[in-house]
Amino acid sequence: LASLFEIPLCSSLLEIMDMFCDRLSCHGRAEECIGLCRALMSALNWLLRCAAFYAEKVKEMLEQVAAEGQMKMCLERLEKMLGSTKNRALIHIAQLEETCTSLPAARAYPASWNTVEQSLLKLEESLNGLSNSTLRSQADDCISLIKSIPTMLSVRSEQLNKTGFPTVHAVVLLEGTMNLTGEIQPLVEQLMMVKRMQRIPSPLFMLEIWKACFVGLIESPEGTEELKWTAFTFLKGQVGLCQWCCKLSTRLCAWQDFTEDVNCAFEFLLKLTPLLDKADQRCNCNCMSLLLQECSKQGLLSEANMTNLTDKRKADREDAPQLQSAENANIQPNPRLILRAEPTVTNILKTMDADHSKSPEGLLGVLGHMLSGKSLDLLLAAAAATGKLKSFAWKFIKLNEFTKHISTENSKSAPVRALLFDISFLMLCHVAQTYGSEVILSESRPADEVPFFETWMLTCMPEEGKILNPDHPCFRPDSTKVESLVALLNNSSEMKLVQINWHEVCLSISAAILEILNAWENSVLTFESIQKITDNIKGKVCSMAVCAVAWLVAHVRMLGLDEREKSLQMIRQLATPLYGDNTLQFYNERVVIMSSILEHMCADVLQQTATQIKFPSTGMDTIPYWNLLPPKKPIKEVLTSVFTKVLEKGWVDSRSIHIFDTLLHMGGVYWFCNNLVKELLKETRKEHTLRAVELLYAIFCLDMQQLTLTLLGHILPNLLTDSSKWHTLMDPPGKALAKLSVWCALSSYSSHNKGQASARQKKRHREDIEDYISLFPLDDTRPSKLMRLLSSNEEDANILSSPSNIIVTGFWLTMLRKACQPRAQLGEDGARSLCWRMQGRWWACGRPSHPEHLSKPSPSAHPPPSSCLSNFNHKGGKPGTSRPDHGTAQQIDADVPAVGNSMWLARVDAP
Repeated sequence: LASLFEIPLCSSLLEIMDMFCDRLSCHGRAEECIGLCRALMSALNWLLRCAAFYAEKVKEMLEQVAAEGQMKMCLERLEKMLGSTKNRALIHIAQLEETCTSLPAARAYPASWNTVEQSLLKLEESLNGLSNSTLRSQADDCISLIKSIPTMLSVRSEQLNKTGFPTVHAVVLLEGTMNLTGEIQPLVEQLMMVKRMQRIPSPLFMLEIWKACFVGLIESPEGTEELKWTAFTFLKGQVGLCQWCCKLSTRLCAWQDFTEDVNCAFEFLLKLTPLLDKADQRCNCNCMSLLLQECSKQGLLSEANMTNLTDKRKADREDAPQLQSAENANIQPNPRLILRAEPTVTNILKTMDADHSKSPEGLLGVLGHMLSGKSLDLLLAAAAATGKLKSFAWKFIKLNEFTKHISTENSKSAPVRALLFDISFLMLCHVAQTYGSEVILSESRPADEVPFFETWMLTCMPEEGKILNPDHPCFRPDSTKVESLVALLNNSSEMKLVQINWHEVCLSISAAILEILNAWENSVLTFESIQKITDNIKGKVCSMAVCAVAWLVAHVRMLGLDEREKSLQMIRQLATPLYGDNTLQFYNERVVIMSSILEHMCADVLQQTATQIKFPSTGMDTIPYWNLLPPKKPIKEVLTSVFTKVLEKGWVDSRSIHIFDTLLHMGGVYWFCNNLVKELLKETRKEHTLRAVELLYAIFCLDMQQLTLTLLGHILPNLLTDSSKWHTLMDPPGKALAKLSVWCALSSYSSHNKGQASARQKKRHREDIEDYISLFPLDDTRPSKLMRLLSSNEEDANILSSPSNIIVTGFWLTMLRKACQPRAQLGEDGARSLCWRMQGRWWACGRPSHPEHLSKPSPSAHPPPSSCLSNFNHKGGKPGTSRPDHGTAQQIDADVPAVGNSMWLARVDAP
């Protein structure tokens, strides 16, 4: 023991343990993690031997005081080590690893579980006769913890409070992935509604938002999608929280409570070390530090809290593996670039407001700088996240319109005007493909005032789900202009620039390409002539090539398999950059954007024709989340398998969101909703149904209003009126479906009243909720509990924070009344009943007031209460009017699972 208890070694070991024992993490390879587990076991054995040694020394009167101090130190270290469940689990891993290792290999390590047990036995023996009760109590606690280690896997821990909220996670992922340009207010209100419906504590609510942001950042494909997520995390996230602050905090005390919640949420986030490390590695910077700085600027964090959190994260990063490799040490992190791009967007918008005619060359220099590297995507992402993208696009539309003016133009100014037109056209195409054409579309205006690019985009630009007619009048301009353009392309050695109206050229190029293609197919032109023509098209102004390919894509769709070869060859020629000196300024930068635009345009056609065209590589995935569906698998199987995987994981990832969106487009709203409801009703365990409801609500956010209308107007009535399906509505799946319906109804009604519809929802045909209300009117004077809730002020915290079980109570009866055209709310002597018309017949449903009605009746023995029939008017009269005598009640069934066995259901035969 002499060498074991050398003072310098003991002191160093204790200092190391004090520093790291409560912050151990398993970074690195598996062998290193196992080594950490074995080192913990060795340290445990060493401390046990030390404690046993000093327990013996305490019994000696001469060294009692010094020995008690030393033993206290040992027991404190033991308590600190064993007090962490994670540390005990690591020791247990070392024990399990030992059982799987051969005996000679196990003996090579300094400590084993057998030696720990021997040291523990020796300590217990040494404690006999120990007079110090405090030390004895400490030692007994440590001994019990050590003895519990081998049984850690077999002992079920207490149920922890819920800390994960997949609905919040999925809503944030959906917004960041598919709706970056959307307004922040609807997102804030939607998240706040989820928070109230699920009664989520504020710190955990904010934690889930930050978790979703970092997960989206880590998952995003390299390129534009990564920049979108970076902008969403570091720009739009802060704006959202600030709006939430303004919504909640009108008093100083509320503001202080909110900042404390923000601080608490970040404290929780700091414990998710692997997530933060992965985000840092992806972004090549300290993401947490940047996020804290931005929150501090917005006033969400105090200076002291920010400093404290930053220091903690800095200490964690020092313990983590190297997060910044030498090869990318000189690369600027995307978060820093995005934060710098935000003020640059504002400056560019001011520059674009200037008079373009005074200094077109200076404006061209600004645009050329925007095209370099990934500057354009950075600026667009920052503009989208801050709500300035529509203004950004409108400035470039005005610039594109400015280039129509060619009254006084010479050979010096012509290239500048051509470049201004080309760059603005390419930028607008890129914006429309990346963020959706809704960003480009302006407010309704007279036809003669619609800008050229907006007209061309609507009528000529291929988009996902948009089929163009190549024979449309928009592709057939003035024949004289077409003939002159064909002659210019075929006879000139290069494209002329002076006094050329580029808007007319872009509209005429489709008809010119048709003439050229016909001449080539009839052997009037050779392949060399076609190369010369395509070089003229793409050599100066890249937008000509974009317009030509747009028409060719529409043309190829209309051709047979054996007729497509020459059209596809022409697309291939136009997509190949022209390498030479006789090109206009910024040609390489313009070609990169042109290639990305053409690749988007041609993706569907190339897949359908099994053709490969090599576009110039930009080093990143230009079409992320495209072609995600397996080629030979039925879409119902895809939907089922993806939802099953999501349910197993407990959260929705970005790829799954895009698959769900594709399936929604492909299968339609009814098919999508119906099959997902079937998956929900398959679940029989309560915890699984609750998780499924949370995930389904988030998935329905893809198009909440349409899916809600389908659910309430079609799916639920079918389930409620088909007796063969009533068994599926038993608790827990029936209650879960009711909860999902209520959540969807609340969200849809709230967003409808405020006129909110996200960009992704406007792409689809939309019914109006008012049409739904007029289709299913409520004739009763006393509104239902659900409708009272929907009609109430949603800011009433007492209503919206009430448990959803209260809303779900009586839900099925409410849905019957709303979805199946009820005509009378009937009641007499305490009996509650309802009649409605469906499938050409009148039906009745109710709850009897007397116990004898609760037993299962036969059709002849127990008709519905007379109050139901006597007060029902088959012509839709009001309660209290008489009904003709020739009506009879049949098919009475008292065991209706949807509403409980105390309900009766009858069909009333009436003319």
